Amino acid sequence: MKIFAPGSTIGIIGGGQLGRMLAIAAAQLGYRSHIYSPEPSGPAADVSPLWTQGEYDDRPALEAFAANIHVATYEFENVDADPLEVLAALVPLHPPLAALRIAQDRIAEKTFAANQGARTAAWAAVDSREDLDAAIAAIGTPAILKTTRFGYDGKGQARLASPEDADGAYESIGRSPAILEAMVTFDHEFSVIVARGQDGISTIWDAPENVHIDGILATSTVPPHVDILLQLEEAKAIATRIADALDYVGVMAVEFFASAEGPVFNEMAPRVHNSGHWTIEGAVASQFENHIRAVCGLPLGDTTLVTPHVVMQNLIGSDAARWPELFAQSGAHVHLYGKHDAPPGRKMGHVTRLSHEPVDQQEG
Repeated sequence: MKIFAPGSTIGIIGGGQLGRMLAIAAAQLGYRSHIYSPEPSGPAADVSPLWTQGEYDDRPALEAFAANIHVATYEFENVDADPLEVLAALVPLHPPLAALRIAQDRIAEKTFAANQGARTAAWAAVDSREDLDAAIAAIGTPAILKTTRFGYDGKGQARLASPEDADGAYESIGRSPAILEAMVTFDHEFSVIVARGQDGISTIWDAPENVHIDGILATSTVPPHVDILLQLEEAKAIATRIADALDYVGVMAVEFFASAEGPVFNEMAPRVHNSGHWTIEGAVASQFENHIRAVCGLPLGDTTLVTPHVVMQNLIGSDAARWPELFAQSGAHVHLYGKHDAPPGRKMGHVTRLSHEPVDQQEG
């Protein structure tokens, strides 16, 4: 266990909105942030004093970056783990690269989750068009074809209502290696967000119920539906076992479907997560604060709710243009990420509302 005192510099791989909110949490605790990203700027640039532009596979640039930080972390999982070995050899890097590698490959991810006792949807590997036919014969339809690597927010996925959709689905994912996953019958989606320190002690926030639209998270609500609450202890145990098996350090999100059979593992994210943004105002310590605490070897903060009801609503695309209206709403905690272009489907910000009574998710 290595403790980094306030005043130390935390290197963050990636300069998007998650890096931005990590840097804000770090500054509150007295740490400096240094962003490493291929882009010359980004949402995290507004709040981080240091920025290094470099490709994620540029080993000399990563070595130079390591010379200017004390400890490192990453804000997203769509970066090749192999070059980060250079960084991990020079400074402590959390979460562990093993978690990154597993989360980047759906086959490895589902196999690992099943080994920790998680219930998964039926699935089959697809490495060719012939494999897809065989998978359809084994899994059936409806089903979802997902690339094994680098898919998020509905990208790299295609739905098959019948076997006749196979050609179009395979072409739509670029004939990439994939898995065919049986459609899960469920009523609700939720996530378990766990923080685990260098000492192996973990803590979990209240689980949000998540609603997705077009594959993108729309809202996260706490407390969740009672059907989720009935499955929560099993889901929490699975998430904790996953974190322990990885000797994880930092914040991790594990997403589940609430089905008639119990919680069905969907996927894991080895980082702070969109469905945990509500914790900034809704919990004593946010997911971002606890990630910084864990990375720096500090005791984890209290994850208790500060109010009985919380709703986080993502601002997607042109939603951010409603900022005058949102700023005028009493009790609306508005976060805009400083992005300049707002194409459809892009996460531009979020707004969180706290209440002693259930919050209207459609407000605003």
